[in-house]
Amino acid sequence: MPTYVTLLNWTDQGIRNYKDTAKRAEAFGSAVQKLGAKLLNIYWTVGSYDLVAVVDAPDDETATAALLQLGGVGNVRTTTLRAFSREEMDRIIAKAAG
Repeated sequence: MPTYVTLLNWTDQGIRNYKDTAKRAEAFGSAVQKLGAKLLNIYWTVGSYDLVAVVDAPDDETATAALLQLGGVGNVRTTTLRAFSREEMDRIIAKAAG
């Protein structure tokens, strides 16, 4: 299943409700699962981003739907990166090499 790394920043609403962040992370995990994806991990970070989430989803559409739901609540803004495993990268290199 494709993996997505999502960098999250709290909105003004999200930071005001920081005490609920662990509960919100659980709710996100449940919502992702209902769509057929899986929240592998979530990290609270220091620096340019407030959180980092790692999600496996069957396809880009499912990942996007999950992140639209998350962003629609209004607590975070997201930037998402498609991540490739070593095996996926080996296949990509083999295709590129012809």
